[in-house]
Amino acid sequence: MSDPIETSISSSSSAGDPNSNPNPISLLHPRREPFEHGLLPIPKLVFTDPTQTLIPIKQTLLSSSTNTRRVDSAALSQSLQISPDHACLVLDTLASVLHSDSDPLVSSKPDEINSSSADVHDLLLFLYIQSYKKLLPRTHKDSAAVADVWPSTSAFDGYLSALSPLQLVRSNSRRFVPSQADEEAHQLSYLQKHLANILSLLAEPVEGEDEESLVLTMDRFEHLGFLIQFGDKGPEETQLSQHAPFFANSDPDMPAVPVPAAQVHEWLLQNIASALEHISERASLKENGPASASDQDVSMADACTTSIKASPSARGPSFIEGISKSSLVKQASDLKGSSVKVLNCHDSVIYILAPLRYATVYGCSDTTIVIGAVGKAVRIEHCERVHVITAAKRICIANCRECVFFLGVNQQPLIVGDNHKLQVAPYNTFYSHLEEHMNEVGVKATINRWDEPLALGMVDPHDSLSHPAGVSDVQAESATRLDPDQFTNFLIPDWFGCESSGSTKDNPFPLPDVYLMAQQRNQKNLGEIKQLLREAPLEENRKRELSSALHVYFRDWLYEGIRLSVPFAFLAGCV
Repeated sequence: MSDPIETSISSSSSAGDPNSNPNPISLLHPRREPFEHGLLPIPKLVFTDPTQTLIPIKQTLLSSSTNTRRVDSAALSQSLQISPDHACLVLDTLASVLHSDSDPLVSSKPDEINSSSADVHDLLLFLYIQSYKKLLPRTHKDSAAVADVWPSTSAFDGYLSALSPLQLVRSNSRRFVPSQADEEAHQLSYLQKHLANILSLLAEPVEGEDEESLVLTMDRFEHLGFLIQFGDKGPEETQLSQHAPFFANSDPDMPAVPVPAAQVHEWLLQNIASALEHISERASLKENGPASASDQDVSMADACTTSIKASPSARGPSFIEGISKSSLVKQASDLKGSSVKVLNCHDSVIYILAPLRYATVYGCSDTTIVIGAVGKAVRIEHCERVHVITAAKRICIANCRECVFFLGVNQQPLIVGDNHKLQVAPYNTFYSHLEEHMNEVGVKATINRWDEPLALGMVDPHDSLSHPAGVSDVQAESATRLDPDQFTNFLIPDWFGCESSGSTKDNPFPLPDVYLMAQQRNQKNLGEIKQLLREAPLEENRKRELSSALHVYFRDWLYEGIRLSVPFAFLAGCV
C-alpha cells in the first residue's frame, strides 16, 4: 500500500540504528483476542482505506475528549455516524479484547457501557483491524473420517432448496478451523503489511519540524500491546516497552525520550520477520518429522486418543478436538491457560467446568456443551444441532443452525452470519463451584439478557469470501425463545464425588416467571410419577428390570444428545 503516511515512516531519515536484533528468547506474537473476538460485521466500520478515514476521525475524537483522551458512546456514534446501540456494542466488544484489565472500560459494570469511555488510541487500533480478513477455513485432511461422524443430511436439509446460492454454498461446506500456526502467520502478515499505517495513528509530529517527522512516546508505544506481545506472558505481566531496546532501560522517574516512528517500524518489522521464519521452520519440521502429540491437526481416527491438547504455552488456548460419541469432563486443573477451543466434536456431551476468559466452539454437531463461567467472550461458529449451556459476560453466535442456547449472559447475545432456527433460553444448570467461578471472572447472576438477541449482518465482511452485491445489507436471522414447556433443568453428574465441596446448590440465575411455572409443573408431574413408581405393586426383580430400563434410556439420551421432557436419572432413583 503506497500510502503517503506509510512512505513518511518507512523512508524517514531519522531511523538510525534501530538496536533491533530480535530477542532470541522472546518471540513476537500477535494477540489473538482482537482478531478472534473483536471483529464486528457492521459495514460502517469496515473502511476501504482505514488510515485516510481514521486520521480525521482521530482528530474529531481527540477534540471531543478534552484532556482525557477518552470518548464515550455518544461521541463515538456522532464521529462514526453509527447508531447509539452500535456505538455501545463497539465499546463493549473493545472492552472484551483490551490488553489491559486495569482500563476503566474493562471494569465497567455491564449496564454502564453506554456511559463508559474508551481510550482514543485503543479505539483507533480496534477500528483499524476491522479491515482484517480471516484466513479461509480449510478442508480436513481426513475427509472420509469427517463424513463418518458429521451426517450429510438433517431434518433441515429439505429447506435448503429454497435458499439463495450463497446460503447453499455455505450450508453444504463442512468447515474446519485453520491451525493455530497458520492463523498466527496470517495475523503477523497482516500486521507486517499495515504496520506503518498503524504506527501513524499512534505517532505525533515533532514540534517545529515538518509533519513527516513522526515520533512515538513510550505511552503511545504501549498501546501496540493491543495487537502484539512478546513471549508467553501477556501485556498485564510484562509491559511491551520492556522488550524494546529504545525504552527498556528508561528511568521510571523520568519521561522517556520519544523515538522516531521509523525506528520503531524497522525494529518491529525485524521481529515480525523472525516470528514468521520461526513459524515456517516449525511447519517444515512438522511436515518432515514424525507427528507429535502437540500437532494441532490430528486425524479424526486419532481424535479420541488426543481429545484434549494443551497449548505449548500459557499464552494459547487448550483444545478439545474430535470428540465423537462419548462424554468428556474437564475442570480448571485439567486446562492450561484461561481459554478453550472446542473443535469438530460430534454426538457427544462435553463439560468444561472452569473459570475462563475466552471460549470458542467451532464445527460441532449433535453435541451438548456446558461451559462453566467465561469472563470475556464466548464464540459459537459453524455448528449444527448443538446445545450450549454457559454463564458468560457476552456471547457471539455465527453461522449456526438448529441450535439451542441456555444462557446466563450479562450482555445481549450477538447473532451474526447465516443462521437458521436458533433458539435461546434461560440458564438451566449448576455445579458446586459455579458461583465461585462466576465471581472469579466477573459474571453477574443478577443480570441475564438471554432473551435480547442482537442480529447484525448475514454476511461477514471479514471472511475473505466474495459476496453478491447488496447481500451485505441483509440482516442475520435472529433467535426465538424456547417454548417454556420444553424447558428443563440440565443435571451435571457428580463425576468426581467432590460436588459437596462447593457453595453453589442451585441455579444462580433467577428464572423468568413463565419458565419457573413450567419448571414447577414438570417437577409436580415428576413427583407424581415418582410416587406411582414407589407405590406400584412390583416384585423386587420387576423393580430391578424397571431401574435397568431407565438407566438404558438415560444412556441413550446422553449418546444421542436429545433432551427429553422426563429426566430419566431422576426416575431411576425412584425404583
